[in-house]
Amino acid sequence: MTANEDSAAIRATPADQAAALSQGAAAAVDILEAARTELAATTLPLAVPEAQEARHWIRESLAQLDDYVIPRYRSLDAPLLAVVGGSTGAGKSTLVNALVGYPVTRAGAIRPTTRQPILLHHPQDAGWFEGHRILPSLERIRGNVSASPVPANQAGAAPDAQAITSLVLVGHHHVPQGIALLDAPDVDSISDDNRRLAGQLLAAADLWVFVTTANRYADAVPWRLLLDAASRDITVVVVLDRVPPAAENEVRTDLQSMLDRQGLGAAKLFVVPESPLDDLGMLPEESVAPLRHWLGALAANVGGRADVARRTLNGAVNAVSIRMEGIAAAAAAQDLAARELESSCLHEYEQALIRILDATKDGALLRGEVLARWQDFVGTGEFFRALEQNIGRMRDRVGAFFRGEPAPAVKVETAIETGLQAVILDEAATAAENVDRRWRSDTAGRHLLGADDLSGTGNGFDAKAAAAIRSWQEGLMEMIRTQGQGKRTQARWLSFGVNGLGAALMVVVFSMTAGLSGLEIGIAGGTAVVGQKLLEAVFGEDAVRRLAQQARDDLHTQCQRLLDDEKERFLSRLAAAHPRSGTELFRHAKALRSLAGAA
Repeated sequence: MTANEDSAAIRATPADQAAALSQGAAAAVDILEAARTELAATTLPLAVPEAQEARHWIRESLAQLDDYVIPRYRSLDAPLLAVVGGSTGAGKSTLVNALVGYPVTRAGAIRPTTRQPILLHHPQDAGWFEGHRILPSLERIRGNVSASPVPANQAGAAPDAQAITSLVLVGHHHVPQGIALLDAPDVDSISDDNRRLAGQLLAAADLWVFVTTANRYADAVPWRLLLDAASRDITVVVVLDRVPPAAENEVRTDLQSMLDRQGLGAAKLFVVPESPLDDLGMLPEESVAPLRHWLGALAANVGGRADVARRTLNGAVNAVSIRMEGIAAAAAAQDLAARELESSCLHEYEQALIRILDATKDGALLRGEVLARWQDFVGTGEFFRALEQNIGRMRDRVGAFFRGEPAPAVKVETAIETGLQAVILDEAATAAENVDRRWRSDTAGRHLLGADDLSGTGNGFDAKAAAAIRSWQEGLMEMIRTQGQGKRTQARWLSFGVNGLGAALMVVVFSMTAGLSGLEIGIAGGTAVVGQKLLEAVFGEDAVRRLAQQARDDLHTQCQRLLDDEKERFLSRLAAAHPRSGTELFRHAKALRSLAGAA
């Protein structure tokens, strides 16, 4: 340290140090609030293997942040909260009454006795607990200590069969100022609500006073909680209750050995010997004197209280950061699953579009009814010979044909509409069936689909397809009208008619002969020549090429829109689930780990 730094440190007053501490706490709260916001927005909606456990971690982390971590950072000088927890019948309430020296919480033989949590504090510490600084989800009820003692089996709040949503506050001068005792429900209660509440209260504690007995100190449930405490570095006091004097050394040694093996060797261990209760159900005062003196000394030691709070707080923040990393990994798995489901859907409908467009340009649509109607339209083989001999004579002849019999052109359009609609319906149904099958082979996709069958086209799709084809055909007619507005081409255009030219353009669009064989190639090839030569006679070769390309592009657009609407039946379910990536969660987890390390 330089001379200037040394001088600055000497000049720092307690007020300066307090201000620096307050600024650090405010910055920490900002980090914690940001992490909490991200956690609260994380739902993990997809059924991936990691999701169920991660959802539980989210609930735990939010409760830990709301009930303890953020409130403690906001009020670092608040009294310590010592939660008295343990197994059913371990004597928690009896111990609390003994520590206070007065029957303030109900004790008895009927299980579970402690249903309503009771927080005991010094009267001058009331302001720290009457608001919702900690455990904000529990309403506050002000309890009173009767002027004359009542037996412990009648003291405190009466057991309530309903779910507990409140916290009873009791002020008593025998509780040392600077520390509060919270009598919690049994951690292994037969009531699910009681067990959950016990876990919530323990997670909000600065200090655990864990009560077990000589007969039950090796039970699994309490040890799971103790190991959780060890992982979070929380300060733990273990009370071994109801110990027969003859077995004290043996039991104490065995329990201490277990604590050492599980990383809890630093936990304070107090033994309460088995003793008869007095008429009020109270233990002898001397049986809990060591624990009472230890709690009183801790309450009176400002630095000691700060150390306990800091250690527990850092452990809690670190535990949240670890859980948050697991949640982030689950979110990343969700994001990957969502992208895979989306990709499979997009791929199937892209392939469907490719197959539809291939069918429109490989000559397949010129088979059957379309080919027959086109042949009716252009006439017999003599028409082809006339075409080869004299394009002018062909134009006159076809013009007269068009003017005299417009119906065949409409029949060509109708046949094309029917054939194209069949192709679109078939390929859309194939895509839907493939997506449905692929999604159902995946747990997340199967959960999204549920009992709904999306393996066919949506309601009214056939009508939508027909309307789209008609819209495309009308667009072709409009292109022909627009192209034929020039004076040079107007006479020719009028002579052939819009429907006739439109039919010819559709045939040209569908005229590539890939996929045809034998006689079909000759027929389709001749069909294409007729249509193309007819159009060229009216508009010219370059214009026909542009018209055909525009017609193909417009058909692509119409088919794309139809399939986009269809695949939304799948993708909308994915969008509604709204899975998030784990990137932000990983970032916040890193920030929390740094916060715990810095503290």
